[in-house]
Parts: sequence; C-alpha cells; structure tokens
Amino acid sequence: MRWLLILLTVIFLFLQFNLWVGKGSLAEVSNIKRSNESLEAEVERKRDLNRHLGAEVIDLKSGHEAVEERARNELGMIRDGETFYQIVEPEPKKGD
Repeated sequence: MRWLLILLTVIFLFLQFNLWVGKGSLAEVSNIKRSNESLEAEVERKRDLNRHLGAEVIDLKSGHEAVEERARNELGMIRDGETFYQIVEPEPKKGD
C-alpha cells in the first residue's frame, strides 16, 4: 500500500510539473493567447487599411474628382485660369 501511495504521489507531481512548466503548460498557453490577440488586432488594422485603399481605388477609377483632388493636394497643381495664393506664416523670432 505504501508503494502505491508513493507511486501515485510521483505521478501527481510529474503531472503538476507538466501543467505548470512543461510543454503545453498554462504559462505557454497564456503566452500563445496574448500573441494571438495581438496578431488578430494587427489583422484587423490591415483589413481596415485594405478597405480604405479599396475605396480610394474605386474613387480614382470612377471619376476625375478624386484625381483632381490628389493633384491639387499632393502635387500643388492648379487649373488653367486659376490663381494660386500661398499664405506663409512669419517665423517666430528667436527671443519669443
């Protein structure tokens, strides 16, 4: 009976060791869950970016307004007959 108790205790301790430290332990599962959550958040950000870029592609393909807006904002282009005014803020003095 004593040997059986010792054997069961050893088996119990071995199983506890595997549960807390070994492969597939609670700590490892927790780390994998955290990693999975961060990857899911990154995937969602990428999906949002893809939706935004897809909408932008549709805008660029569907009409000239989006192309004109880009040309004006990013390239500083203007139409024929328009006058371009640039307002420059004065730089603050060194003592201010």
